[in-house]
Amino acid sequence: MTIDRRDFVVSAAAAAGALSLPRRAFGIGIPDADPIRIGVIGCGGRGTGAVRDALTASENVTLVAMGDLFPDRLASARAQFEKLATETPDFAKKMKVTTEKTFTGVDAYKQVLATDVDLVILATPPAFRPLHLEAAIAANKHVFMEKPVCVDVAGALSVFKSSDAAAAKHLAIVSGTQRRHDPMYVETIKRIHDGAIGDVIAAQVYWNQGSLWNFARKPEWSDTEWQLRNWLYFTWASGDHIVEQHVHNLDVANWVLDAHPIKATGLGGRQTRTGAEYGHIFDHFAIEYEYPSGARVTSMCRQQDGTTSFVGERVLGAKGNSNARNRIQAESVWTHPPMQGMNPYVEEHRDLVASIRAGTPLNEGRRVAESCLTAILGREAAYTGKDITWDQLMASNLDIGPKPFALGPLAVPPVPMPGQTELNRTFSEGW
Repeated sequence: MTIDRRDFVVSAAAAAGALSLPRRAFGIGIPDADPIRIGVIGCGGRGTGAVRDALTASENVTLVAMGDLFPDRLASARAQFEKLATETPDFAKKMKVTTEKTFTGVDAYKQVLATDVDLVILATPPAFRPLHLEAAIAANKHVFMEKPVCVDVAGALSVFKSSDAAAAKHLAIVSGTQRRHDPMYVETIKRIHDGAIGDVIAAQVYWNQGSLWNFARKPEWSDTEWQLRNWLYFTWASGDHIVEQHVHNLDVANWVLDAHPIKATGLGGRQTRTGAEYGHIFDHFAIEYEYPSGARVTSMCRQQDGTTSFVGERVLGAKGNSNARNRIQAESVWTHPPMQGMNPYVEEHRDLVASIRAGTPLNEGRRVAESCLTAILGREAAYTGKDITWDQLMASNLDIGPKPFALGPLAVPPVPMPGQTELNRTFSEGW
């Protein structure tokens, strides 16, 4: 049998295309006998935590590649994993990282994606999530991405596009909104949707707590490195704490109401974290959201020491109420039975891997981007001091990341000022 040049070129192109596709994609899945190879991009606290959860969740998964901007963070994560490996035989057999597959620097994410990983964990500061998600889907990788997945409208639009591309390629995207994978939340909200408390009239969502970590600046750090080491305190990097943290509760509100809000009115400020070491974010927010049904959601979040801590949700219906997690009070009281040992941080990884193996990959990209936009809508209402509609937000040019990104000088924008801060702004405009 002879093959002419044209046939050879066509066959070679087809083979190259097949090699670029995710393993056993398009409805076939990955058999239980085959390991799912995991890489992590971003080796801070959440990245290392997500790796532990992923390796705990499923059998026959292995960590094979790691990447971080900073060498010391990568080294610290490897040391943590090596210690776990000495203490836990099951963890040890899932650790397959070699020095050749550890990467640092601005392009570390590209190097991780160029390895043979099947699934990548994205856990860098949130500002980079849209870029890394786009690159991961282009490289035909399944994705677990920590929330929030965007900090501005430009990032959300990018996540929408990448999520659609993932769906076309039969790739999974699961986000770090673990309440969506908590069986108690799932059952309780299903009952709310089935009418257990009647039409939902209103809800309250809260994330009130004390302060978080802060790292003193070192002389050798550039402006950008200092901001990235303390990314929580810079809106371009974190989205502010209403986006970075409170998005969990706002995601529950959207889930209960099966919609995103159409308008937000809000206030916030900076009372207890006023030093330059805390960047320029607020330390408290209070937002009222209006939803298409007419329901109102009151949102509160703060990070202030010495204050009352409360994290949770409350839902009011025409016939009763619920905490959205495990209790409904209407004509009678229903409580979800306790689930000892259930960890939703592990469950989300278990669900992700199961969907990949079954060839029915989950895709939560658009949904979590909408929840992040809900938080951004509230933030912008507080920053500007104006009522802002969803349509106004989506029509804005809100794009707050420094461009081009480089590890060098980087001025801190001023603290947002209601009545002066504008919705249509970019980082380069100085807010």
